[in-house]
Amino acid sequence: MGRKTLKLATMALGFGAVLSGCSSQSRTTKAEQTHPPLGDFVSINGKRVHYVQSGKGPHVVLLHGAGGNLREFTFSLMDQLATRYTVTAFDRPGLGYTDQVPGVPRHATATVGDSPQDQARMIRAAAEVLEINAPIVAGHSYGGIVSYAWAVEGLDTPSAVNASGIVSMAGVTMPWPGKLAPYYTVNGSALGGAFTVPMISALVPRGVVNSRIESTFAPQPAPTGYAEYIGAGLTLRPDSFRANVRQVNTLRPHVVTLSQRYPELTLPIEIVHGTADTTVPIHIHAEEIIKIVPSANLTRLDGIGHMPQQTNPDAVIAAIDRAAARAGLH
Repeated sequence: MGRKTLKLATMALGFGAVLSGCSSQSRTTKAEQTHPPLGDFVSINGKRVHYVQSGKGPHVVLLHGAGGNLREFTFSLMDQLATRYTVTAFDRPGLGYTDQVPGVPRHATATVGDSPQDQARMIRAAAEVLEINAPIVAGHSYGGIVSYAWAVEGLDTPSAVNASGIVSMAGVTMPWPGKLAPYYTVNGSALGGAFTVPMISALVPRGVVNSRIESTFAPQPAPTGYAEYIGAGLTLRPDSFRANVRQVNTLRPHVVTLSQRYPELTLPIEIVHGTADTTVPIHIHAEEIIKIVPSANLTRLDGIGHMPQQTNPDAVIAAIDRAAARAGLH
């Protein structure tokens, strides 16, 4: 490639980055206008944690999965639980309207993610401020491993916010074989953070976003109104996009570390997992952890995919009720 060609290519790349940056900012502004914060904030070490709280009774904490936000639960599940529980849904660090964990680099070429352990500590600190006592901690997908991190933290740290039980909804729990999809490995890299993330953030069509939502629900369809309500545009904001892919891309070593302590857990654990889940396969995660944790009880949902909190809310609510009963909260 000649110098002139190289110069033109560099100028084109730079011009494209400027255009995508402008478009990303426009989309970010629109996403925050159409899907503003639903709740309140607490400050933890100078960082904001966004939460919604409702109901009365024993405490339940809800933690969403990768690429999500607390709207996952305010869509319908939270109202159903709030008749009998004090329910608090949190935006996990880096997503929704919660800041990243203190000390995690945010620049475009960084590759470090917020670990599930650090996420659990940050949300536990918020729970202390909110006087959440002995909660059932229920996590979906990536939120599942954060709920286990919450419980493992309690093995070493006496605290009123230690979990009295765990409910895992299609939760990540165990180390998996093989590599992650390029969506995470490429976008979680330094090059991806600098170039592909802002391009996707600026240019991905709404149809592609809806298709990804439907594939997450498969083989069930997404509920009517879910795609419009959830606020996928919040995750497509460049900072949130980077935080999400880095969290997933760097997750496995933390899962290995946490899984070594699972046999020490004696609190009630209820797992709800679909047999048709291809995102977090049941045979790798739920069916393996029940082999090493006697207090873990698995409810298999035949033919159900990755979103049982939406497609099978009665099964999830029953699991939360069982965990609360086993913990002596009812």
